[in-house]
Amino acid sequence: MNYSSLTFVAFFCLVFGGYHCVRTAGQQIAVLVLASLAFYAWESAPLLGVFLCAWLVTSLTSYAVSRSSSHAQAKCYATLGVVVNLCLLGFFKYKFLWLGDVAGSTQIPATLGEWLVLAPLPIGISFYTFHGISLVVDVYSKNYVLPQQGEGIGMGEHLRRTLLYLVFFPQLIAGPIIKARDFFPQVGLKRLSDVDFVACFRILVLGYFLKTVVADNLAEQTAWMAYPYFERKSSLELVLMLYGYSAQIFADFAGYSLIAIGLAKLLGYRLPDNFNFPFLAVSVADFWQRWHISLSSWLREYLYIPLGGNRKGWWRTNLNLIIVMLLGGLWHGAAWSFAIWGLWHGLGLVLERPWLESGLMRSERPAAKLLRIFIVFNFVSFGWPFFRLQEIDQASRYVQLILHSDVKSGGLTPISLILVYGSVVALYHLAHVYRERVSATMRDWAYGVMLFLIATNQGPFSPFIYFQF
Repeated sequence: MNYSSLTFVAFFCLVFGGYHCVRTAGQQIAVLVLASLAFYAWESAPLLGVFLCAWLVTSLTSYAVSRSSSHAQAKCYATLGVVVNLCLLGFFKYKFLWLGDVAGSTQIPATLGEWLVLAPLPIGISFYTFHGISLVVDVYSKNYVLPQQGEGIGMGEHLRRTLLYLVFFPQLIAGPIIKARDFFPQVGLKRLSDVDFVACFRILVLGYFLKTVVADNLAEQTAWMAYPYFERKSSLELVLMLYGYSAQIFADFAGYSLIAIGLAKLLGYRLPDNFNFPFLAVSVADFWQRWHISLSSWLREYLYIPLGGNRKGWWRTNLNLIIVMLLGGLWHGAAWSFAIWGLWHGLGLVLERPWLESGLMRSERPAAKLLRIFIVFNFVSFGWPFFRLQEIDQASRYVQLILHSDVKSGGLTPISLILVYGSVVALYHLAHVYRERVSATMRDWAYGVMLFLIATNQGPFSPFIYFQF
């Protein structure tokens, strides 16, 4: 069920009405859980079983950790919860690395084993397994303490709240990733009178504008990045398509994140910001503090710091950065090109570290900042072939043709469309820089224009890019 479809709009309106009509927290949780399970089962009901397995393991192990009588016992339960979640993610997501593309097989599975091998990637598994690991680790490390039996939270209530945490449909498919300690305290009775409808409206308008107007229109032009079509493009067109893809994937994923945040806000829940104007980044490290913030934060807290972070010397710090970015790349999908994309960013983080304290990197002069922004944007953009194409030889060929393509430009229309819709993303970032000079009237007009363009200038339907992960 796509968030930009009329079916989803009707679904959300029904859920919103029913949710705010009931009068107790328990009833509201039940409405959200049932709606979220129906939302998840809409595309592939059999894969709901994989999710329910992850839910049971996460719920039971986190509850067992909180009730353990010794540290050793708690560690055993926590390890079990983390390992099972990682095994589910590893099997369903990375079996394609070894078995090939079996998801498209027409063979009818006769046994459970055959079904497991032939089953496609469960939607949202990258996100709900990370949520499960967050809960188990937070309880084990005492970053979140489960309420005790005397506080009215027994096993049954914990199962129900954990189910809500994992299946909460606004962020189920593609995040933002929210840590257990930030979500669980929010569970409770929500009142319609507390909803800030104006803020929700603005968030949703901006999100749908970025997705349906900017990203979907750019998708028509960046579709030529696919093999073998890019071989018929000039070097200039190949570079501009990379820039267009930078704008597209930002508008697509930032748009989705804003939609998820707005929908959750209508239901009384706060999700973390996922993007902070990443194309204003002045270093690769700064970029990853602005891009997919919830994933970057998760990797830093649950992987980079446990590996030792920057506390074990220069070599170990660089190795930790490489490991984290490599695994972060592979998290995106079962293709070795994702590993190369992660390594690209890992090497960027490592190579810039000695220069972070240099005069150029610390300078506040506008020219120096613009130069750093230009370098980082190009560094990020020239890594996208390995993310977009997902076949190493095709991505390498794309990069080779940028350097020496014999094809002449095929016309101004594709280039002009990339420039037009890409400039919207640039304008969005520029407006943030000069936000103090933008009056309330100008902002209201901007939302009016975005609403008009949503109604009149949507691009052809294109699934959210991060739904495939």
